[in-house]
Amino acid sequence: MSVVATHRRCRIRRGGVISKLLEEGTELYWAVFSIAEDSVPDGMPKDTLKKEFLEVAKSVEIKETNLFVGNIRVRRFDEKRQDILEKLVEYRNEIQPDLVVAPSTLDQHQDHQVVARETVRAFKNYCSIIGYEMPWNMLSARLNLFVSLEERHIKMKWEMLKNYHSQSDSCGLRSEGVRRRQFGCFRRSVEAE
Repeated sequence: MSVVATHRRCRIRRGGVISKLLEEGTELYWAVFSIAEDSVPDGMPKDTLKKEFLEVAKSVEIKETNLFVGNIRVRRFDEKRQDILEKLVEYRNEIQPDLVVAPSTLDQHQDHQVVARETVRAFKNYCSIIGYEMPWNMLSARLNLFVSLEERHIKMKWEMLKNYHSQSDSCGLRSEGVRRRQFGCFRRSVEAE
């Protein structure tokens, strides 16, 4: 399985699903196209988000060789669209995933739109693609896949998120923001993503 993300913590949006798949023994690859140096809080080193991402990956025992970290500037992805597509095709040919998780094609963030479109171009004839929603970037959503989660998956997601010290006051990085109870009702479970 491959997770394709735009920026630093986008890849954690499906952290409960990721923890469940890791528990089941799925080999996970993460491609992140930006460490969002321009978004680092004042007074922190520019590589803070990269270090935090690597710590997250290490905390869930994802091999460093299974990670790709790009350096595209935030809000400049459209200028690098072809480079992103070429990297995704290279990535596809190298790891041959059976499932790719990427931003939703309905996401309104300009960088997420580029990654979503290029992910579809690169992988549509090769494997399944799931788009994850980030509600604050969306005007509408097409919610058609829910994965039931247990408390241990939510705890693991929370542990991953806690590694993003620089983002501790961000939406979704408080313990109550990790919970996905509103989707649990669709699966008759406590939580779902």
